[in-house]
Amino acid sequence: MIWDDHQSRCIGELSFRSEVRAVRLRRDRIIVVLDHKIFVYNFADLKLVHQIETVPNPKGLCAVSQQQGSLVLVCPGGQKGQVRVEHYGARRTKFIMAHDSRIACFALSQDGRLIATASTKGTLIRIFSAVDGTLLQEVRRGADRAEIYSLAFSSNMQWLAVSSDKGTVHVFSLKVNLGLTVNDRPRPAPEPNPPPITSSLSFIKGVLPKYFNSEWSVAQYHLHEGLQYNVAFGHQKNTVVILGMDGSFYLCQFDPVNGGEMTQLECYNFLKPEETY
Repeated sequence: MIWDDHQSRCIGELSFRSEVRAVRLRRDRIIVVLDHKIFVYNFADLKLVHQIETVPNPKGLCAVSQQQGSLVLVCPGGQKGQVRVEHYGARRTKFIMAHDSRIACFALSQDGRLIATASTKGTLIRIFSAVDGTLLQEVRRGADRAEIYSLAFSSNMQWLAVSSDKGTVHVFSLKVNLGLTVNDRPRPAPEPNPPPITSSLSFIKGVLPKYFNSEWSVAQYHLHEGLQYNVAFGHQKNTVVILGMDGSFYLCQFDPVNGGEMTQLECYNFLKPEETY
């Protein structure tokens, strides 16, 4: 159902033979995600302009660019671990083999230039160029498996926020130069307080597992394990908004230089207004 809140009435309706898993909106498009298909409609006349077949997609994974101009759409590809990128302006389709395991979550930057992906293992998050599929950066959430619930780019594309079933929200620094690949970009400066093992064993870096050479999060905020939280960046500088499926709302600020535990600025529970934190 398409509801016009100015007119306080329903102005359109679309029907499907199977369950709708997700809906994405832009000013000019409505995208409807089913288990195996994605339908793209023109908003003005609800005319179907494109349909895409995907691998089974029970989570309704789909992301669309929000900046005015040509539409970029990201969805699961035709095989495990693959994402499909539709560039509607250039009439081009790009397939990226992002992970060996199934895709669990992804996010698209507002301008449609960067994609962040996570697999069902949930240990690594990869950042790709949406234009040519180049791997630009890889960051590590942790060493053990986790279910990634949400990924979000900051509007200036300097930061990436991640939430998982481990109950910790991580903020990573993006060192992405869109003109360069992962091999010829300048190496990022070492993070403050690197684990001692990194420095003492750096001379055999090539022999060690990638784990010891990983990029870890700059800032963290610890919540309840097992509860689903979604993350986004706030309008204030260096702030993260966290929404819990239990009705909780947190506004936190992170220190972009020193990192560490984020500072809680606001906290409410919209389902239990009497509860304060």
